[in-house]
Amino acid sequence: MARGGVNKAVVQSARAAILARGEHPSIDAVRIEMGNTGSKTTIHRYLKELDDGVADVESPTEALEDELASLVSRMAQRLREQAQEPIDQAREAFDRQRMTLETQLAVAQQQLAQLQQQFDIQAAALSQESASLQRTHSMLQTEQTRNAGLNQALSDFELRLQDKDEQIRSLEEKHLHARDALEHYRNAVKEQREQEQRRHEGQVQQVQMELRQAQQSALIRQDEITQLHRDNERLLTENRGTLRELSLMQDQLKQSHSRETQMIEQISRTESERTLLQERLRVAMEEHQALKETGEEQRRAQQALELQLAQTETALRLATTLAAAADTEPG
Repeated sequence: MARGGVNKAVVQSARAAILARGEHPSIDAVRIEMGNTGSKTTIHRYLKELDDGVADVESPTEALEDELASLVSRMAQRLREQAQEPIDQAREAFDRQRMTLETQLAVAQQQLAQLQQQFDIQAAALSQESASLQRTHSMLQTEQTRNAGLNQALSDFELRLQDKDEQIRSLEEKHLHARDALEHYRNAVKEQREQEQRRHEGQVQQVQMELRQAQQSALIRQDEITQLHRDNERLLTENRGTLRELSLMQDQLKQSHSRETQMIEQISRTESERTLLQERLRVAMEEHQALKETGEEQRRAQQALELQLAQTETALRLATTLAAAADTEPG
């Protein structure tokens, strides 16, 4: 027996719909048109009756209701199909756009992570370079302080050397004066001897006494000259030692200047490297900011798409509601 809801009117409506499309109303086609309901035997019987023109007597009102019900059902089905098609298209477009945006967002997040890693590495390198620069500055200050001490010591040695030179010149002048005095004395004694020899023999003793006194004075002067020679040799020895110390201090000062020049060159290289790192850090920060702005734009675009999806879903629910209302009207 036929399933519930399958009658001759339904079969007739399905047959009319198939014929309207220009297709052959076979048993399977009619059953598919009715939504795969009803037995094939019942459908065959109704189709045969319709083909033979033998039909049960039905009132005109019932036939009209069946036709209206069939018409409303087909219209509802078409409305559902027409409403579903743009919804499916919008949903597919939204899914594709969302997948594209999610892919772009993943790539942007990966780039942002890489830039953040580069930023951390460059920040650590910059910190190390700053610490190295600080140590270099400290070493430079230490070398400058040491150079100042060496320069002061050199100045002191130069002053001592000048004092030694003054003492040597003073001793040389004294030595020359003593030699001149001795020569003058010898000449005076010689003249005095010549004069005394021409004098009376009575004055010989007095001359001899004066000669002894002069000899004693000459011995005293000779001792003074000998002492002056010793002082002169001692000062010359001290002067040579001072000159050696001065040469050693000058060598140390040259080495210190050389180290200072090397430290200044190292500081210059460090400053250049720090400037380069700061520039690279600035470029990384700008790229980081640009990626953040791109992520923000993508977030706003995703929000707009979500809003559009919500509107589409609202329209879909409205179309579904209208279709449901159309389905329930005949009952």
